Amino acid sequence: MIEYQNRQELILEISSRAKLFIEEFNDIDENDKDRLIEGVDRTPTQMIAYQLGWMKLILDWEKQEQQGLIVITPTSDYKWNNLGGLYESFYKQYNGYTLNELCIIFIKVVQEIIQLINSYTDEELFQQGGRKWASSTPSNWPIWKWIHINTVAPFKSFRTKIRKWKKLR
Repeated sequence: MIEYQNRQELILEISSRAKLFIEEFNDIDENDKDRLIEGVDRTPTQMIAYQLGWMKLILDWEKQEQQGLIVITPTSDYKWNNLGGLYESFYKQYNGYTLNELCIIFIKVVQEIIQLINSYTDEELFQQGGRKWASSTPSNWPIWKWIHINTVAPFKSFRTKIRKWKKLR
């Protein structure tokens, strides 16, 4: 996995990967947004909903911790052994939005993630134990790693998926 020297590198990687990912949706017709293609496991709408769901979870974990609440990851309704159910909840949450609306929401949420990164000290962001929610699993990752795994990594892999989807349609 990539290591970041500082927050600016992390922010630049998130920004550039997010831009590349979301631009893939510019030429998809609204009538095709929910079309499942054999060989690709998600529709275009589901791909964006997945990204939104994870980014919103990170923002929610931080909000809960700031309010003094005990954060249950991934959520109080879904455990780590039921991620399929969690993904379905993401799809349901963003069902009914147009592709354009989803893209606008995506850009806004990416900016919220960047604001969150900028709110942390270097120690909080890059050292283990920066937040209780980040230490809530056996992996005990620093915050930057949680953010990377739920932004940069899927932005790359889902960009490959949406490109394959467009090629096969």
